[in-house]
Amino acid sequence: MAERLELDVVTPERRVLHMEVQEVTAPGVLGEFGVLPGHVSFVTGLQPGVVTYRGAQADETRVLAVGRGFIEIVGDKVTVLVDTAEAAEEIDTARAEAARERAAQRLKELASESPEVVEAQAAQHRAEARLTAASKTLR
Repeated sequence: MAERLELDVVTPERRVLHMEVQEVTAPGVLGEFGVLPGHVSFVTGLQPGVVTYRGAQADETRVLAVGRGFIEIVGDKVTVLVDTAEAAEEIDTARAEAARERAAQRLKELASESPEVVEAQAAQHRAEARLTAASKTLR
């Protein structure tokens, strides 16, 4: 059994990350879950949130804010396919806070049965994930 996982994080625009890691934690649609070497193979949906991974050094934990997408675990290869992914240290917290406030204001203005409510909620969740990831940045 391998002692490491191969982690790939990909968006429609680019490959965000490719590296060997010891552990991955992700925001699944049914709740947060972790992956270690030797994990059972599966595919599941991801909701906007925070992906954490522990690198080759035990004390090296990194954080990504991700949008919606999927994660596939096959053997010791973890592939994360998401609409957005941003390293915590790259997040502009002022911009993320402004996006969250805009989404919250938009939700107040919309009727609850409006189809735009789902879009505004998704924008709010993405902004909250970015702020959460940014607060976990190793400084």
